Amino acid sequence: MTIYFDNAATTKPRKEVIDKMLPFITENYGNPSSIYKIARENKTAVDEARDNLAKAINAKANEIYFTAGGSESDNWALKGVADSCSDKGRHIITTAIEHHAILHTCEFLESKGFEVTYLPVDEYGIISIDDLKNAIRDDTILISVMFANNEIGSVQPIKEIGSIAREKGIVFHTDAVQALGHVPIDVEEMNIDLLSASGHKLYGPKGIGMLYIRKGIKIKPLIHGGAQERNRRAGTENVPGIVGFGEAVKLASAELEQESKRLAALRDKLIDGILSSIPHSRLNGHPQKRLPGNVNISFEFIEGESMLLLLDMKGICASSGSACTSGSLDPSHVLLAIGLPHEKAHGSLRLTLGHFNTEEEVDVILKELPPIVSRLREMSPLYEDFIKNNK
Repeated sequence: MTIYFDNAATTKPRKEVIDKMLPFITENYGNPSSIYKIARENKTAVDEARDNLAKAINAKANEIYFTAGGSESDNWALKGVADSCSDKGRHIITTAIEHHAILHTCEFLESKGFEVTYLPVDEYGIISIDDLKNAIRDDTILISVMFANNEIGSVQPIKEIGSIAREKGIVFHTDAVQALGHVPIDVEEMNIDLLSASGHKLYGPKGIGMLYIRKGIKIKPLIHGGAQERNRRAGTENVPGIVGFGEAVKLASAELEQESKRLAALRDKLIDGILSSIPHSRLNGHPQKRLPGNVNISFEFIEGESMLLLLDMKGICASSGSACTSGSLDPSHVLLAIGLPHEKAHGSLRLTLGHFNTEEEVDVILKELPPIVSRLREMSPLYEDFIKNNK
């Protein structure tokens, strides 16, 4: 039996999503840019998906642009605005805990002469509004702050950030890859100008994403070569992916309130159970202002990778942080940013719950994890020294 608790890395596509996609792989295979019947049917399906995504964030359908995923959307948002607004200024504000799709893009822009301010976060992974205000300069052209963190689940004060950006006439982008379909999003109420999202984080297919671009925002294309997506994103549309993404967000939006409550209850049971049964453990991220399915806990005296291997032997899938950095030996930049020392950051475990998880699976984790941590500590010289020094 496999228990999957790594939904922040990717999610299992729902049956309804697969069923919706299949005809566009097998029968309705036409290019939606063509004019014959099966092409027109595909264009209608793409338009329907665009409408679903627009409704999910209270946008207009013509403000939704399909991409190949969240990373492309993030790259497009930052590079596109930087290219379009460089005559106004060359200063960008972001945070120290962004996904690497943002951080590496900022590094690229720095190599091109842009200046980037990386806002610090508090112990819970939340930025200070005062820090943001103080960082704004006359030449600031873009603020990019993720909606919710992919590792520790903390949700930022997006509405306040958007209000400040709007007042100052600065473009505001948010990476909402982890948030769409899991927490309420309203681009009008929150003053969001650009928003990135991805299909495979909410039970849709991989390889499909979107960028919301508020009407009137100046942004140059990232990919050239065709007139697709209203001349803003070249490339033949991934119709099955778009259709699946649209269906996934439609289902998630309809069930959001009920599913959020269910997952938050499972999350809190998991957090309370781990912290009460395993000493020298701590919750990472904000205890309340966090995604409903995110649990990130650090355990002293052990390595996270060892925990993952032993959990895998029990059929439990988890992670120690972002899937995009799973091959790295460096500790999480997010955990370091919230103040954890290297040794504690190395001992972190991320368990992310989703649509298919049950309370019975939570009970299995609570049963299997304590002896795994205990076993690893018995082999740890750090733990041995700690016991000797505290006798």
